Amino acid sequence: MKSILLNQALSIPTKVCPKAPPGAQTYADQLMGYVLWGVVALFVLGVVIGIGALVAGRIFSMPHASKAGIVSIVVVFLAVLGYLILPPMVETMTGSGCV
Repeated sequence: MKSILLNQALSIPTKVCPKAPPGAQTYADQLMGYVLWGVVALFVLGVVIGIGALVAGRIFSMPHASKAGIVSIVVVFLAVLGYLILPPMVETMTGSGCV
């Protein structure tokens, strides 16, 4: 009797795949869509602000503002590259999501 209980206690499921509860997947997809659109909007906003700082720095002879504008545009483009490259890398490493 003890060995049966011990075997049941030590048996670990081989795969656990997370699943959304019934009806919840549509809301999760909708929320993820909002988040992705928000991230894209922040990218656009960052580029617009960077261009504004660059132009304002040139117009008002403020070299530090121009440099900050250039740096912010470069950082936004690096963030976009990370946004496009990192999620597929993580998905490849984690596989199907089953643990």
